[in-house]
Amino acid sequence: MVHDLQIRVKPETAYSPEALKAYAAAKLKLPAGELTQVEIVRRSIDARKRQVMVQLAVRVWHKEPFRESIISLPDYQNVRNAEEIIVIGSGPAGLFAALRLIELGYKPIVLERGKDVKARIKDIKNINVRHIVNPDSNYCFGEGGAGTYSDGKLYTRAKKRGDVRRILELLVGFGAVRDILVEAHPHIGTNKLPGIIANMRECVKAHGGEVHFDTRVTGFITEGGALRGVRTLKDDVFRARKTILATGHSARDIFRLLHDSGILIERKPLAVGVRVEHPQQLIDQIQYSCDTDRGPWLPPSAYGITRQVEGRGVYSFCMCPGGVIAPCATEPGEIVTNGWSSSRRARSTANSGIVVELRDSDFRPFEKHGPLAAMYFQHAIETRAWEAGGQTQTAPAQRLEDFVRGRTSADLPKTSYAPGITPVELGEVLPDFIHRALQQGFRQFDRSMRGFLTNEAVVHAPETRTSSPVRIPRDAQTLEHPQLQGLFPCGEGAGYAGGIVSAAMDGERVAAAVAGVGVAKGR
Repeated sequence: MVHDLQIRVKPETAYSPEALKAYAAAKLKLPAGELTQVEIVRRSIDARKRQVMVQLAVRVWHKEPFRESIISLPDYQNVRNAEEIIVIGSGPAGLFAALRLIELGYKPIVLERGKDVKARIKDIKNINVRHIVNPDSNYCFGEGGAGTYSDGKLYTRAKKRGDVRRILELLVGFGAVRDILVEAHPHIGTNKLPGIIANMRECVKAHGGEVHFDTRVTGFITEGGALRGVRTLKDDVFRARKTILATGHSARDIFRLLHDSGILIERKPLAVGVRVEHPQQLIDQIQYSCDTDRGPWLPPSAYGITRQVEGRGVYSFCMCPGGVIAPCATEPGEIVTNGWSSSRRARSTANSGIVVELRDSDFRPFEKHGPLAAMYFQHAIETRAWEAGGQTQTAPAQRLEDFVRGRTSADLPKTSYAPGITPVELGEVLPDFIHRALQQGFRQFDRSMRGFLTNEAVVHAPETRTSSPVRIPRDAQTLEHPQLQGLFPCGEGAGYAGGIVSAAMDGERVAAAVAGVGVAKGR
């Protein structure tokens, strides 16, 4: 017999198979020796009170063999000779769109401006060590997109926009650990995700699709109000009746190309701020209410916090327990920070973006750029940071208390940001209203997370790529651009997703719309 239980236990029980079996047996009033397996279906940590508890959904197998659910990939068909669909971008939106097209009998032609996951490593090392930014291959551009080398977080709130479980199961089918089906806030890890992405690419190719790296799109071929193909930097031409545009939130050249070509795009507000790094042990002590370390059972603690400052949201973004701050510029002459963690989240530091909600009116100084105003707003901050850092990838930084008090730090500790940091009063880098909102926000954070506001923490600037600065409009039902027939905007770069899972779901949804299958959900 199989029993389903919802239980709430201490960490030493939740993370010990033997203790968990004994607890489940006692709960069911059964001998522990008669239980063949206690399978964890869902797990989340509740650290709201001093005694940390773990909420579990478990399936208990009593007197019968344990049968683990089988995760298998779809029965992909060979589409070598099928109708071709261009997919621009091989991030999660583009890759999942390509795989869904194969399921539906279409041949995806994936065009990626950057390199494959393995070749990207050299360019990422060049940013970290030599401060050299390759505008086509970096933390944001290349196979797998920005998420490949920035953690692989899989949590999403966009559960009404698609089948989250399906996306997670596909990732497991391509090599992710099954734990991502269990954890409330799953993540894969920067060390594991590249192999999964490579498996997805090989699947596309094995079933007749094409994947072209080092292929930057530089022009659209239009005929009678319809998109019929694209030109590349190398002067190659790819033609198809339909094109999925899934280029990610940092493809500024594509946004400019759309605007210069007279193709409708819209300005989209976003959030901008800084990335702050604390000792992981300090965050554990705050979140788990422990005096020393968190002990052997609990994972490195995350945090999520939101406050209102003068009518604006100030909140944590992309929090990385046991993680690293990374240089994520996509062009020379700018500094951008982001964060990532390995699968074990074993580093001694924790970092998070702390960002301020922006309004349309904030972009007025850049009004001459029309729908690109928010993009130029981002770029202005990134350029100032580069200047303040000595025109290298060395990031301007302050200790956290110094940041709040508006004083330049006399010295800075070593942080996880590999290119290095230099003391700068960050009010010189950030717009005044963002600087003030962050100062007040950090004070408010400390009221609920006592100890958060400390000079042990270091603020790195700037965090600017939280989401796309534009939205590429599309029809709510067909998901096709309202002006240019054959163009299907998709994913985070088009303004319809915010992370790996939501981008993947949008990729699948757009692929289905291209094929004329089902009813599209959302915009």
